[in-house]
Amino acid sequence: MSAARIGVIGAGAWGTALAQALASDGSEVLLWAREPDLVAAINAEHRNALYLPSAVLAPTVRATNDLADLAALPALLVVVPAQFLSRVIAGLPEGDRDLVLCAKGIEAGTGRLMNDVAAQACAPERLAVLSGPTFAHEVADGLPTAVTLACAGGREQWERLSPLIARPMLRPYYSDDVTGAEIGGAVKNVLAIACGVVEGLNLGQNARAALIARGYAEMLRFGLARGARAETLSGLCGLGDLVLTCSSTSSRNFSLGLALGRGLTAAEALSGKNSVAEGAATAPVLADLARRDGIQMPIVDAVARLLSGEAPASAVVSDLLARPLRAEQEPAV
Repeated sequence: MSAARIGVIGAGAWGTALAQALASDGSEVLLWAREPDLVAAINAEHRNALYLPSAVLAPTVRATNDLADLAALPALLVVVPAQFLSRVIAGLPEGDRDLVLCAKGIEAGTGRLMNDVAAQACAPERLAVLSGPTFAHEVADGLPTAVTLACAGGREQWERLSPLIARPMLRPYYSDDVTGAEIGGAVKNVLAIACGVVEGLNLGQNARAALIARGYAEMLRFGLARGARAETLSGLCGLGDLVLTCSSTSSRNFSLGLALGRGLTAAEALSGKNSVAEGAATAPVLADLARRDGIQMPIVDAVARLLSGEAPASAVVSDLLARPLRAEQEPAV
């Protein structure tokens, strides 16, 4: 067995699935988990029963709960939830490495994107973002998946990273628009909650399709105002991811919205869950940022109001439908 050349920080469903995909060609992958019991189970049984019980992990996936074990690796995929990224990054040993950010969210309290959070631990040109339409169980099962690999370091970084990440069933596409890749992933999580609400209220497929289209317009407005490129947001990490997560209960954010639409409170819907619905933390900070910058995001604002308990799902939907009539295509801000 060759020495590991890549590490994955975070053994939730998505981190475990990425480790499994990267090990599919026999490569050794070092997977960091916070829980010692989970580390022991992965190493002894080659299973992650807590977060991805359906997968039998490759023997070349090895787990650790010591970040120092990853110190010498040239590339790390960071897959911890967005709201924990700062804490985990602070514990990384010093080293000259690429950090590939795989969480999709905006930091509560600061409004920072993940690349801004990770800047404390890495030179800007060594940061990248991996994002796209990816259900963890399908990636772990070896089903075909395409993603955006946005490299702040441009083509030089892409040439280093793409051979480490690409596999026959995991195909990365190059971009240098890190901001666009991040915004696409963060906003689509909030919109997936909204689509789950539509399903929970039995409002039909017409309503969901309209919400996806109008939600994409909100993503585009916010992204362009923040310096993202329209073509990035129309690609895998924007529209592609939006379509996937707005259409299936395999999406944790869609499932959260489904529960809200059926009458549960946010606290009830989120209680007892091992996995994280990133959109629940992203919605209020995204709504605040949009409001501050004068960007119209009524769907995002509605989700934030619903999560806060300000109004029930039926009232939030009624408010959206009662908005003044307007042209479909309007300026970005």
